[in-house]
Amino acid sequence: MKAIKLHVLGIAGTFMGGVAALARELGHEVEGSDQAVYPPMSTQLEQLGIALRQGYDPANISPDCDEIVVGNALSRGNAAVEQVLDDGRRYTSGAQWLSEYVLPGRETIAVAGTHGKTTTTTILTWLLESAGRSPGFLIGGVAEDFGVSARIGTGREFVVEADEYDTAFFDKRSKFVHYRPTVAILNNLEYDHADIFPDVAAIQRQFHHLVRTVPRRGRLIVNGEDKYLAEVLAMGCWTPVETFGLDGTFDWTARLLADDGSAFAVVHRGREIGEVHWPLLGRHNVMNALASLAAVQAVGVEASTVLASLQAFRSVKRRLEVIGDADGVRIYDDFAHHPTAIATTLAGLRARVGDARIVVAMEPRSNSMRLGAHSDALAPSLDGADVVVFLHRPELAWDAGKVVGALRGEGVTAPDADALLAALAERVRPGDHVVFMSNGGFDGAPRRFLAARQGR
Repeated sequence: MKAIKLHVLGIAGTFMGGVAALARELGHEVEGSDQAVYPPMSTQLEQLGIALRQGYDPANISPDCDEIVVGNALSRGNAAVEQVLDDGRRYTSGAQWLSEYVLPGRETIAVAGTHGKTTTTTILTWLLESAGRSPGFLIGGVAEDFGVSARIGTGREFVVEADEYDTAFFDKRSKFVHYRPTVAILNNLEYDHADIFPDVAAIQRQFHHLVRTVPRRGRLIVNGEDKYLAEVLAMGCWTPVETFGLDGTFDWTARLLADDGSAFAVVHRGREIGEVHWPLLGRHNVMNALASLAAVQAVGVEASTVLASLQAFRSVKRRLEVIGDADGVRIYDDFAHHPTAIATTLAGLRARVGDARIVVAMEPRSNSMRLGAHSDALAPSLDGADVVVFLHRPELAWDAGKVVGALRGEGVTAPDADALLAALAERVRPGDHVVFMSNGGFDGAPRRFLAARQGR
């Protein structure tokens, strides 16, 4: 394949940054721009030698670029998009580029779901790597065990985090319809992405479009506890299905050996095949592991032979990532975007820390959060916290005070990151576990708080 020069618009996003990394590995010259460039993606891209430009000024796109890869965060009216269209330049989406230049000839394994996509994609990739398969992958975050979010790999399999969000301003289908996987994990399905989906049924239709693309020789790995996924399959299914879950009779299930999910026995069709002892916490991560084990077995790796590798698994940055201990306080950075994910994460941490205080610094950062689609569910999702400091920026379109007022524990709002850090400093004491929850940069608050504690 002839090397070309690409410009990636929206390059600091986890998906688009991964596309840029794959293009660079294939020998293409890559540059990119974004309006918000922050770690860990900015660090990864700089290490790969990819030029990053701040903002969407059309002048940031080099005149000699052969193709523009457009991220779904960019809409009509964006200055760079308008110039690309006016100039008649060749452009595509990240998902389409991946489907044309990376996935042909590979056995694609797609991981879809409202929650757990990034962690499950990473577990699955680690299991295949442990089995000697050297998979390619594109993960929506930086995997600790690989140091990158994407690589081509030398093996037959390519594992992709399959997002239901729309593809681009010119392609409103979900990204995952482009991938045409042999094996697809359907992890769970809830209402999210309120900016593009009016209701759950609209999301189910997109999931069914994905189901339609999986061949009969492939496999669907489906959360058997999820009623919305059951309704998706009822729309029509032409592929063998394997189910996983904890509360019921499924093809893949687990017997918890520790309440916090750090140890469990894996049961396949009624037969116990081995135990997992690993550093991850929570029922949700046990589910993620079951889905991953089912998927590796579907591509020919005996699951029992790779169970032990999970003991060394290190997960993904910003998934309840411990960023440091300072002055008797443990500090975590967590990529939180939905009430269910918040609740399950805190439940896993509570099972680990017992009666120790959990303090949450919360930024409602996702489009759904900012639109207020989850406002009623937020307070119950934070029941596992003793103290919540809620970042209520002036532009937030709904009243965070109602959420804080409904909290089980102490709650307070702050108008900006500086005020939030000050509120934390007043409330945090030795022995606390402080969890920063946001799917954005959070103005660097987690590491600023760590530095302040270390400087005490």
